[in-house]
Amino acid sequence: MSATLLRTSTARAALRAGASSSSQQAALAGLSFTRGKATLPDLPYDYAALEPAISGKIMELHHSKHHQTYVNSFNDASEKLAATQSKSDIAAQLALQPLLNFHGGGHINHTLFWENLAPKGKGGGEPPSGALGKKIEETFGGVEELKAEFNKALAGIQGSGWAWLVKDSQTGGIAIRTYAVSDIEGEGEGGEALVVGG
Repeated sequence: MSATLLRTSTARAALRAGASSSSQQAALAGLSFTRGKATLPDLPYDYAALEPAISGKIMELHHSKHHQTYVNSFNDASEKLAATQSKSDIAAQLALQPLLNFHGGGHINHTLFWENLAPKGKGGGEPPSGALGKKIEETFGGVEELKAEFNKALAGIQGSGWAWLVKDSQTGGIAIRTYAVSDIEGEGEGGEALVVGG
């Protein structure tokens, strides 16, 4: 199964409108990294823009503190990795891999999460329509059934993790996939992330 994350609202809009795979891929953007350092992405909406669904205070805390910690910790581990590489210390390099994976994965997953949220009137707050709405109806029976399946999938995650609605780029089918802690969607099973759950 081929794997690609939908990184931008342009890409998500293209998918919802039923654009071709090549058009969807052309709309994909990179992560927020500047000169090799991860950076906290700016949100394209105010922290309070998602109320009452999500509290502005919770959004601010989750973005400016929680996600920022992933960014800072990834950058710290990256600097340590560079130092161990300059010394050719392979054991120390290997020891840093779990930190890089955890914090880098946390940054990628949170960035995708923010990019998939939108206030009412700007693509959010309404049930999916178009091609995505049709796929949800065909696969789950409707949005309420999708929510129930998402909640069931999330409840099955031991500790913390993510649930993603993904599209199999070979079959066109959609499914819910769960990933532990900071594992990244697209590693292994594949698919294109469409909608997120946390």
